Amino acid sequence: MRIEQLEYLVEVARLGSFRRAAEAMHISQPALSESIRSLERELGVELLERGRHGARVRDAVQDLLPRILTVLDSVDLLRQEAGVQHRKVRILRVATVNAALAPLVVPAIRRFRESHPSTQVEVVAAQQQRINQGLLEGGLDLGLVNYLTGDDLPPELQTAVLLHGRPVVCMHHDSPLAARDAIGASDLGSVPFIAMRPGYVMHRYIHRLPAGAVPEFSYFADGAEMAKLMVAEGLGITVLPEFSVAGDPLERRGLITWRPITGDRTEVRLVIQRGRSHAATSPVRDLHRIFVERAQAFHSSRPSGAGKTGQTLVDT
Repeated sequence: MRIEQLEYLVEVARLGSFRRAAEAMHISQPALSESIRSLERELGVELLERGRHGARVRDAVQDLLPRILTVLDSVDLLRQEAGVQHRKVRILRVATVNAALAPLVVPAIRRFRESHPSTQVEVVAAQQQRINQGLLEGGLDLGLVNYLTGDDLPPELQTAVLLHGRPVVCMHHDSPLAARDAIGASDLGSVPFIAMRPGYVMHRYIHRLPAGAVPEFSYFADGAEMAKLMVAEGLGITVLPEFSVAGDPLERRGLITWRPITGDRTEVRLVIQRGRSHAATSPVRDLHRIFVERAQAFHSSRPSGAGKTGQTLVDT
């Protein structure tokens, strides 16, 4: 039994004619007639009395007509509700530990909105643990997090590298350390140090330094953006991934600068992740692709010597 068979039957009963019903339903009269015949065979009962002057519902099955109308009303309501759901604005949630990386995040979202104007994008700043949990539970669609050399990647998350580069010392432009080409790890304690709060990858990095090289923390910052602002105000130095500093608006204005750390081979990778157990919708796949493409453009526009981008998929 198909919905259109019931609709054809009701239209014939209303108009009293197969010809008029076929015209109203924009279907050929033979096709409409055969569809109703098929319905009668399926139900095992003759529904219509056919004659030279038209057709009408048989008296014996008149009680079926209100029930059929109820079914069709329910179908119409279902279609309306489905249409409303289809038109509803979808919210796509992206979490990042590197909210300061505006040259990557903002252009990617702007480009995404051009092709998905009805999809809202919510950007959430969070620590890596919360992001991973949100991706696994389905509360987040995409996550941007940092990993250090040797970190294990969660097997339950799909991961692709966007940017990678070394940790660097971020300092005020007139800091005495700015006169050097590179900064030794043991020199990090020579000036006030701005550390990331526990939970950030650069907090872990500082504690990986050789014994005696971990500086005494003068300040704690909640993310790279705040740390760079504190550096620009001359409060001290900090250590960040080079792709978070090179090309930053504060660097372009000459307020902050950066130097590599002598002899350090650690690499920081900014990756984009999504959960494996949740089927990615078309908007999520599109934004994921745009982030990868934007990372390439971000790298090509950066000064030489800054962090590199990579299309290499760590795990897809």
